[in-house]
Amino acid sequence: MAKDDQLRFSNHLPCHTLTGLTFEHLPEDGSLGRIKRFRKGVDIWRPDDRADRIFFLRRGQVVVMTGDSKGNEVIMQVIEKGEPFGELCFCSQEKGLRHTTGRAVVESEALEIKHRDFVSHLQRNTNAMMEFTFTLCERLSEMKLRVGVLAHRGAEERLGRLLLQLAAPPGQQHTEGTNEVPLHINHEELAKMAAMNRSHVTVTMGKLRKRGLVRYQRNRPLVVDVPALTAYLTEG
Repeated sequence: MAKDDQLRFSNHLPCHTLTGLTFEHLPEDGSLGRIKRFRKGVDIWRPDDRADRIFFLRRGQVVVMTGDSKGNEVIMQVIEKGEPFGELCFCSQEKGLRHTTGRAVVESEALEIKHRDFVSHLQRNTNAMMEFTFTLCERLSEMKLRVGVLAHRGAEERLGRLLLQLAAPPGQQHTEGTNEVPLHINHEELAKMAAMNRSHVTVTMGKLRKRGLVRYQRNRPLVVDVPALTAYLTEG
């Protein structure tokens, strides 16, 4: 593999001094936003909804997806507890519309904050502004990496790079010094994230498992051998 490709697995060491804005950084007195609960499978927003609020996940899991008229969906982001989502409302200044779908994967609870209220909070709190800026930079980096993953036509290369991206901690592209990382994700979700057919993902994951690069069993997390998978993709 070319040297330029190897650089994609390098760490963002300067980012270690920063942290993203999470639910824990917000006021605890209930003065900002309101709590909303979503049943499993419920859409939090849909395409063409007003982009005028941001959310922070208190519990559960949410995915942000895009799709086409035929019903094909690609997962762009997986949101975990504490993380913000729907932050692209800041690009529209409350005047734009959503182009994605936000959906609760399991029963979830989120803090919903109107755009203007959140902007006022950032203007009063410099630390929150810096943390939110870092969050936006981190999301941009993740999207660039995801585009890089989708650019690979080979199934093993595409799926392998996606697994490495998911295994890396926030702010890093790869996990140096880490051996095995558990991922709570199924083949259907991997298929939507990699823009692949579900059956194709199952076959490809079977090949990676035979090579000893991943392990998975029913009702257990998928385990990625990060050094082995990295070496396999690099040597390939």
